[in-house]
Amino acid sequence: MSMVADELRMVGNTALLRLPKTAFLCSRDYPASIERTTYLWAMEQRQLGYCVLSGFNSRLEQSVFRFLRRDVQQPIVYVLGRGIQSTVQFEYERDIHLGRLLFVSPFEPKVSIVTPETSNARDLLLVDLADRFFIPYVAPGGNLERLLASEAARSKPIVTLNLPENEVLLRQGAQVYRPPGLLAHSAEPQPNLK
Repeated sequence: MSMVADELRMVGNTALLRLPKTAFLCSRDYPASIERTTYLWAMEQRQLGYCVLSGFNSRLEQSVFRFLRRDVQQPIVYVLGRGIQSTVQFEYERDIHLGRLLFVSPFEPKVSIVTPETSNARDLLLVDLADRFFIPYVAPGGNLERLLASEAARSKPIVTLNLPENEVLLRQGAQVYRPPGLLAHSAEPQPNLK
């Protein structure tokens, strides 16, 4: 896709686009077992101040967005599948003022509804802007699997969780996410002490 910055509509700190960005994407329907390790990943991003890029579309992505926003230093790039509405500046005023949030859209503000076409354009823009990917779960045969099979996505590193469903990604060279240090022990299944 490779859009020029002049073609994009942006609200927030455009300097965030110069940071290394990890695109966080997850299929809408995912096993609940991935939540704990995904939150450990989000905690690591927050602690290290790494920039997270996403459309924050799935339920898990939205939850991680709320978690990341709790840290006043966390850089976030939010790519929309519609135009940037005027309410964004009011709703996220604090985050924008602190310089830690950037909304990006390839659409004019009059595009107010996300459609399959605008969603696809958003996803291609995400791939274009990302330096690497964190994909905790990809549904076999779904939109995310097709997106990650694109030439642009295949040229970038992917980190995923060690799940049978992610076998396609792992065969394509994706690395398994392993929480660092003490966080690693939190990712291990807890024994039933009943």
